[in-house]
Amino acid sequence: MNKERRKVIAGIHSQITDLKGKLEDLKSEAETVQAEEQEAFDNMSENLQGGERGQATEEKAGQLQEASDKIGEAVDALDEAMTSLDDASQ
Repeated sequence: MNKERRKVIAGIHSQITDLKGKLEDLKSEAETVQAEEQEAFDNMSENLQGGERGQATEEKAGQLQEASDKIGEAVDALDEAMTSLDDASQ
């Protein structure tokens, strides 16, 4: 691989590193909101938990957890992409 292509790969790697950092921040924010929603559900009386509002709150907490998990999967995929770029540039 020539120097020019290595330079392009280094630029891609740098952009992925930035994107990964942003995704990690977003994952953390989603986890915080999920924890707050779960806490709201946990603090409801059993009567409310079993009702429509409680079920909706629990469902939203689950959806936020799923979103956080998917963002985590994207971060993992970016790690794999960076490893492939590193291997390609050697």
